[in-house]
This record gives sequence, structure tokens and C-alpha cells, in this order.
Amino acid sequence: MKFFLPLIISLCFIFESIFVELLPEAFSSSKTILVPHFLIVVIIFTAVYGNRRHGLIYGVVFGLLFDIVYTEIIGIHLFLLPLVTYIAAWLMKLLQTNIFVVSVVTVIGVALLELGVYQINLLIGITDMTFVHFLNARLLPTLILNSIFIVITAFPMKRFLDSYAQSLNE
Repeated sequence: MKFFLPLIISLCFIFESIFVELLPEAFSSSKTILVPHFLIVVIIFTAVYGNRRHGLIYGVVFGLLFDIVYTEIIGIHLFLLPLVTYIAAWLMKLLQTNIFVVSVVTVIGVALLELGVYQINLLIGITDMTFVHFLNARLLPTLILNSIFIVITAFPMKRFLDSYAQSLNE
């Protein structure tokens, strides 16, 4: 049981990169940018339902891997993935830990990650996209895509992570 979580997170890491290629052209256009953030979704669910410390460790490790494999600048995801995971886990200390609230907090986490990446890229000059264009072309479509992913996977993830947490306690 303990070895399935790293496998699932690794598959999400790999699947993010090929998801857009598998998406039919009808769902993607030159006006919208769909960014799958399945990795952060699973990491937040891990921090909430599994083990907070493991969620943060996966955030650091896969944030570094994400920066090495997919971005030009090392440090953006290395910093943002564990930060967003920590914020989501902290919020769940204040809120009820039911599947709906965790799903909403996870969507907020995806939005924070997207906003953070956008702001850092804007600050260092990688993008010149206006905030309104970013909001309409990238953030909203990304939130819709990841919300659909959460709706499809939330219950199986919760069940798996509950049993994962139980196996850690034994």
C-alpha cells in the first residue's frame, strides 16, 4: 500500500505532460490554454487525507522534478508546490475535512499555483500577458479542467488515501 502512492504521484507527473496531446482539438483552441495540474491535486489530497508531512515532501521532490524537466527556471515549482500544499493543509485545519470542502480548497490551490507561476513569469519577463488575458485564456479554463479531474477522482483518491493513512498508523 505504501508504494502505490509514489507510483500514483509519478504517473500524475508523467500524465500531465501528455494529457494536452491526448485532448481532442475541439477542447483546445488557440484562444485558451488548458493546464493540467493533476500532480498538485493529488499532493494536496495526500496532505489532507494521507499524511501532511508526506504531502509536503512530495511537493518538494516533484516541484524540483517539474522545474528540471519542464521549465527553464529551477525553483518556481520547487517553492510553489510545497507552499500551496502547506496553505491547503493549513486551511483544512480550520475547515471541515469533507470531500466537498477539500475539493474547493484544492481548486483554490490550483488557482494559487497558476497565479504564482504567472506572477513570477511576469516579474522576470518571461511573459507579457495581461492579467485579464491570463484570467480568460488560461486561469479559468485551467480551473474548469482541474475541477473536472477532481470531480472524477476525489472519491477514489479519498478512499485510497484513507487506507494509506491507516497503513502508516499500523
